[in-house]
Amino acid sequence: MKNYNGIQKILHDFVFKNKIINKSLYEIEKVFFLKDLNIKYQSHIFITSLPRSGTTSVLNFLYSSGQYASLTYRNMPFLLSPNFSKILVGKSNLKKERMHGDGIMFNLDSPESFDEVFFKNYEKLPKDELINYLKLILLSQNKNKYLSKNNFNYKRIDLIENLLPNSKFLIPIREPIQQANSLLNQHIHFKDIQTKDDFILRYMNYLYHNEFGLNHLPWNKPINFIEQNDINYWLEQWLLFYKDIINTNQNKKNVTFLIYEELEDYEYLKKILDQIELTNIEKKNMNFFKNSNKKNLIQNVNDQLYRETENIYKYIKNR
Repeated sequence: MKNYNGIQKILHDFVFKNKIINKSLYEIEKVFFLKDLNIKYQSHIFITSLPRSGTTSVLNFLYSSGQYASLTYRNMPFLLSPNFSKILVGKSNLKKERMHGDGIMFNLDSPESFDEVFFKNYEKLPKDELINYLKLILLSQNKNKYLSKNNFNYKRIDLIENLLPNSKFLIPIREPIQQANSLLNQHIHFKDIQTKDDFILRYMNYLYHNEFGLNHLPWNKPINFIEQNDINYWLEQWLLFYKDIINTNQNKKNVTFLIYEELEDYEYLKKILDQIELTNIEKKNMNFFKNSNKKNLIQNVNDQLYRETENIYKYIKNR
């Protein structure tokens, strides 16, 4: 988004501000491209969690297997028409660092968290319309398994598994003070760049990315900490988020919690791959997890809050 030229910005504004365009293209795309495809019992993967827990690294790693289809930057801004967008989007494929400044590179063929646009546009339609949309994505890449990273899908686990009963849900979790610090730093970073370039703010609103920045929305109503420039705000959000998601999903066989700090361990990762029925991944390809080293943090952290979050983290790590 930072590197978009003026024409690209105008196009994105025009398409996302006029929802009838994407919706119309979606209906036309169904006429031209939708085919009978049996996807109900495939082992689709849905990555969902609090940000800064390794969700993008997990997404990129699984996508690199070549066994899944996912929305990519090539589909922007026509996210509801994955087959048309392959024709409409240019061929340039230069790699760039994403806006987070965390060393993760992307190009037009990189997967990203875009399917929330569909969920927000089609909330009032029959739930099985999601099947049609996923079929279009799969057909556009000639695959039969879907891969999604969407930090809102933790709210839809029951819905998705009802429609796609063999789906797997991956929920990364990171050592709380490290994750809270990363969230705080990204919040400050995005506030700065959104202030300097209001298109970045609009872009993130278009995609419903409210994780941090000027458009941040909390995952849960703050209880004791409301100051967003305070690490305790983010630590409390960590506690409320994971406490709820663990209570709701810890006994589900198709839900797997991933420990961020252990993703560099080949044996640990191999066990995860076995659980999601992904095979033929060589050890040399497991190079997506290189940034899990802990940083020494000196913060004014509330002691009780810190202990509560650590207990939750240790519980998941040791179960």
